Order: sequence, then structure tokens, then C-alpha cells
Amino acid sequence: MTTEPADSATASAPLFQDDEIDLSDLRWVDVPVLIVFWVLAFVVFLQFFTRYVLNDSLGWTEEIARFLLIGVTFIGSIMAVRKGSHIAVEILYRWMPRVLRRILQTIVDITAVVFYGALTWLTYELAGKTFQMMVSIDVPKSWVYYSVAVCFAGMTVYAIITAIRHLTTGTSRLIDPERHAASTAID
Repeated sequence: MTTEPADSATASAPLFQDDEIDLSDLRWVDVPVLIVFWVLAFVVFLQFFTRYVLNDSLGWTEEIARFLLIGVTFIGSIMAVRKGSHIAVEILYRWMPRVLRRILQTIVDITAVVFYGALTWLTYELAGKTFQMMVSIDVPKSWVYYSVAVCFAGMTVYAIITAIRHLTTGTSRLIDPERHAASTAID
């Protein structure tokens, strides 16, 4: 014999919440990713419209959409570093003593700064050695690589700011997860 809940509306969670969208953590440095995203959306829509509605596809839209997607990825990564929202393996931290968590956080911060800094330099070097033009429009591909290098430089700057903040405050989301339920953003 099974028992049914008294109110079936409360028995299951709604598919969509009526919660308001919180944009309080957006900063002026997040504007470029929003602009590139909407340009990408327009180019993809233009590609779809010309291919399937007009039956005469614009050749440049596929290549430009690819490079804009690269832009959204790397510009969005700057936002992720600023907000500290890149993924982390947090399960191991729960069973470690706080001193060890702090040491590991410092190692993670130093590794992130070195990683982003090295990729800034390598991408800049790659851009300097790239002399090809894009296929569909007469623009050097090195521009894409230089923009990625700028994004890595932005990630490096925010990783340095985050590392300094972790060292000065002595806490972070991984060191004290209960204190950092709501992530703090860098202005």
C-alpha cells in the first residue's frame, strides 16, 4: 500500500523558479563578453537565415562565428577568474586541516598566476609568428591570437589580485567554504 502526498503540487519541485535574476556581480569588465556574445548570436542567426530561408548562405558567417566563439570563451574566462568560478575539486578540502587547506590554496594561486602568465607569453609569441589571413575576409589570423593573449593577460591580472586577497585575508572559498557561501567578486 502506497501513501499519496496530501498536496501533489508540493510533492514535486517546479520546473522553473520565479526567482529574479541577480546581476549584482556584473562589472564593467564583463561588458565585452556580452557584446561579443550578442554579435555571435546575430552572426549565427544570419547564417541560419541566409542558408535555410534564402537558400543562399553567406560564406563568411561560419568562420566569423568560429572566431567570435573563441572570443566569448576567452573573454568569459576573464570573468570566471575575476569571480573565482572556475571549477575546483573541493571534496578533498573538506577532510583536510585548515592549515593544509591554506597551503594548498597558496599553491593553487601561484600555479594559476604562473599558468595564465605563461599562456599570455606563449600566445603572444604565437600571434607574432602567424602571418596567415582569414579565409573569408581579409583580416590576419594573428588578430585572433593577440586577442586571446590579451584575455590571458586579463586572467593573469585577476589571478594576481585573487592571490593577494587570499594571502592578506587568510581565507578563501576553499579554505573556509562555510564562510564563503556567497562568492565575493573583485571590483
